[in-house]
Order: sequence, then C-alpha cells, then structure tokens
Amino acid sequence: MSTTAIVAGPDEDGIGDALEAEGVDVARVNGVLSRPTLEEAGVLEADLYVLTDIDQATTIPIVCDLNDDVRTVAYGERTVPEFVRGQLDLALDPQLMDAALVAEELVG
Repeated sequence: MSTTAIVAGPDEDGIGDALEAEGVDVARVNGVLSRPTLEEAGVLEADLYVLTDIDQATTIPIVCDLNDDVRTVAYGERTVPEFVRGQLDLALDPQLMDAALVAEELVG
C-alpha cells in the first residue's frame, strides 16, 4: 500500500517532488483552501498533510477533524500560529532541513 500526501500551498522548496521521489502519491492544492477542496484532493484517505503556506494554518484543524490518522506537517519559514500547534505533528523550516531529507524521514 503506497503512502499518499497532500501538499497544500506553493512548493518553492520542492517537498512535493521529494515525496514523489520516495514513492509517495502526491496531490497538490493551492489558493484559498476549503473543506470541499481538501476532500476533493483526497484528505479523507491521505497519510500526510504537508502545509507550505502558513497563512492557511486554519486547515490543520479541518484536516485533523476529517482524518484521525493523518500526520500533519508544516514546512515553511514562518512560525505556525499557537492555535494549531497542538494538532500539528511536525513543523520544519526549509532553511534548516532539506526537502529530500524531510521526505525520507516522513516515509521511512
């Protein structure tokens, strides 16, 4: 069974490509993210939700509400708001951790 991930937001640091290189099926979503958009992208079955647009941090509680088993990751330079930290599994800065290393750790 393959791992599935949603990469939400712009992916300037290449986390989506790095996950694909590790054999992950990646769906990408951009713009203003809503519950229907996330459901359409496959959030109900996703193993990983990787948020690259910290302005969309309100999606973390939505994702956790829709999928109890999803691992949530913030991969961006900005600090994640306090109100989502309790539901976030991992927060990483691309300047400190290369996308390939992050993908390897998430899948391995």
